[in-house]
Amino acid sequence: MEDDDREEYMIALDFMPDGHPMEKPAYKREPVVQGLGVKKFILLEATVKSGVYLQPNDRVYIGEGRRDEIHHIRGRIKPGRLTEMARGELPFIIEEVVEHQQERFIQFFNLSQALTTRLHQLELLPGVGKKHMWAIIDERKFKPFKDFEDLRKRVKLMPDPKKVISRRVISELEEKEKYYIFVAPPPPPKRRY
Repeated sequence: MEDDDREEYMIALDFMPDGHPMEKPAYKREPVVQGLGVKKFILLEATVKSGVYLQPNDRVYIGEGRRDEIHHIRGRIKPGRLTEMARGELPFIIEEVVEHQQERFIQFFNLSQALTTRLHQLELLPGVGKKHMWAIIDERKFKPFKDFEDLRKRVKLMPDPKKVISRRVISELEEKEKYYIFVAPPPPPKRRY
């Protein structure tokens, strides 16, 4: 993981005190947490320190330096490795992160640019087509949006920005997109010579 992609905190999605059920042999299993990084929405798996118990939605420090709950980060994981519990929690946790970081995401609406002569960053959001794109661009010329509520008031029939961003994040996590705007892109496949 590059330094700018390093996460400082993650939100716990699922805690497995007896280790990941898909790992064998059972006697080698360690307590594991699956979580979502709050900066780049990276799905991570980490080994938890002995005696620590986590709940879904717990915010856990995973940055450099002393960690109270986490022994070590096992690495980035794909959505297919998530447990059923983690998969179920993921959409709700993403919406909460988006809500808590509303200022960061409203800047996307205020500063987004054209990617090509035919495609604008705003059009990458589910439910935002050319009409909404032009309405957003025209409105932000007068005054930048201050929050999601301001955006919805000023742009007619605008879908809920929190849900739109959350759906885009999920789509990027599932690697269904060509462009990554909120999630750190997956590392390139390793070359074999």
